[in-house]
Amino acid sequence: MSRALIFGRFQPFHLGHLNVVKWALEKFDELVLLVGMANESHTVLNPFTAGERIWMMRDALKDEGVDLSRIVTATVPTMSVYVGHAFYIINLVPRVDSIITRNPVIAQVFHDAGLEVIAPPEFDRSLYRGSYIRKLILEDGNWRELVPKTVATIIDEINGVERLKRAASRD
Repeated sequence: MSRALIFGRFQPFHLGHLNVVKWALEKFDELVLLVGMANESHTVLNPFTAGERIWMMRDALKDEGVDLSRIVTATVPTMSVYVGHAFYIINLVPRVDSIITRNPVIAQVFHDAGLEVIAPPEFDRSLYRGSYIRKLILEDGNWRELVPKTVATIIDEINGVERLKRAASRD
């Protein structure tokens, strides 16, 4: 069985993430979606909790008809990125053969730890970036078109817009 790791903050899970997951499921039997910075929330950089991000991912994937038996979710606390931590992360999740990332630092440390590094296609990074989506949320912009519908619903349900605005007013 082939299994790949996708490591991200998913703040929030957006259509770019969804496209990468769907693309990766064409190539691998299973994916491990690893939520980074799991111990941080309620800030401008990390407004959503790890549990909320997993909820967003799973509901969005379910709505897209993705077989969730092919998805493993895990979390990792905030840590610096170096090869020792890559080995630590590899031991937190089921065995993986590859990591799917466009981040050059993540790619290097996981390559040094022995994983094959695969760069996914770019799915309009000018729009599908968490930092840009959070900026649109703060500015009452049209962020909803950049996330799966269920993610927008969850953000509304948890008062995520107000949470992000409160966090921004503290900074």
